[in-house]
Amino acid sequence: MIDIRKLKELVRLMVENDLSELDLRDQEEKVTIKRGAEAPEIIHAPAVMAAPAASAPAAAPAPAPAASDGDGGSAVPDGLVAIESPMVGTYYSAANPDSPPFAEVGASVGPDTTVCLIEAMKVFNEIKAEVSGTVERILVENGTAVEFGQQIMLVRPA
Repeated sequence: MIDIRKLKELVRLMVENDLSELDLRDQEEKVTIKRGAEAPEIIHAPAVMAAPAASAPAAAPAPAPAASDGDGGSAVPDGLVAIESPMVGTYYSAANPDSPPFAEVGASVGPDTTVCLIEAMKVFNEIKAEVSGTVERILVENGTAVEFGQQIMLVRPA
């Protein structure tokens, strides 16, 4: 199985270089990562020394961020701190549809406060605020795909 740290680094490089697909192979394993407007598709399988199979159509490129500071990153209003997604996955604001959200606008958070879940490869990862303050804005909708480094919330530090 591929090391999750290596996978995160590959995804970061894809985002930084605006790549929509990455295909790595060696004698033991094959990793294909695709990103776009749809949920990310990650295929991990043992390498086969047979003729290559027909590939799926390439995914559409991800939409550009709405607010930009000119160098590709999203601008953060003065005095606010962005909580960013540490991985590619699906953002969930609550543990399940019947539960209250982990964090809402106006809520106080601390460094160890869970603010959301990001599901990646069938694993739900708790995302901590890593800052003390008040949630000012939530930038993504429940159930949407997020990318590595994407801003998910803005917090006014305490």
